[in-house]
Amino acid sequence: MNIIVDDLTGSAVVSLIGEHLQGMELHSPPESIHALGLDELKKPEITFWTIWEGEQLMGCGALKELDSQHGELKSMRTSSAHLRKGVAQAMLEHIITEARERGYSRLSLETGSMEAFIPARKLYEKYGFVYCPPFGNYSEDLNSVFMTMEL
Repeated sequence: MNIIVDDLTGSAVVSLIGEHLQGMELHSPPESIHALGLDELKKPEITFWTIWEGEQLMGCGALKELDSQHGELKSMRTSSAHLRKGVAQAMLEHIITEARERGYSRLSLETGSMEAFIPARKLYEKYGFVYCPPFGNYSEDLNSVFMTMEL
């Protein structure tokens, strides 16, 4: 697997982000969707990576700088054709390493509270994320859970 910083212009990447947004719409009410679209992912405070095996796009993930000490994990998605191959684990490890290299003391995330998000929450728990109150611009939402880890 090869992880690269991506400019979000390739058709495979555009398609994967579309798949990600559709998945969020399928499992979350509109007011509880915090997934970012292409334009939002291109903002300077966000670094976006894709993970490839040869010419096959396997997944993506992003890191948003909230401040000089705190990053937010965003847009973690594995392509449906590459589920259960360790893609999410590889991307999560990459983002955690990057957050540490940037000198962040904390990495946080928001994910869904519904059953469809259980595998994601279990992965985050395995890596040491713990449940926490809303952070940044988030507010309490029954459809969201918030997790954080000290780095």
